[in-house]
Amino acid sequence: QVQLVESGGGLVQAGGSLRLSCTASGLTFSDRAMAWFRQAPGKERQFVATINWSGRYTDYRDSVRGRFTITRDNAKNTMYLQMDSLELGDTAVYYCAGSSDSFIRTRSVEYEYWGQGTQVTVSS
Repeated sequence: QVQLVESGGGLVQAGGSLRLSCTASGLTFSDRAMAWFRQAPGKERQFVATINWSGRYTDYRDSVRGRFTITRDNAKNTMYLQMDSLELGDTAVYYCAGSSDSFIRTRSVEYEYWGQGTQVTVSS
């Protein structure tokens, strides 16, 4: 049984930082691209960042580029999202997603496995 478990969400003031983690089990983590998506109330789920199997290649949505950093530790079956300079618009439920292959992708339909989500709330 595949499980993706996110942690690290919470309440933070604008300008602050949070680090999200996603720990995977039941799949060959090191073979797969992984990603973070987010969904705010009343809005569609949107791509945030993706990382290929080795961690060498990454991609970000424009609004978080330069503020967020996606990394992974294949030895720990864990992916991270370091979020700095957080803005009010970053408030959302953040989801970890696992691809069916090793290539980075930005569309949610291309991801096979999903976590339950972790809430990130940025206050003014």
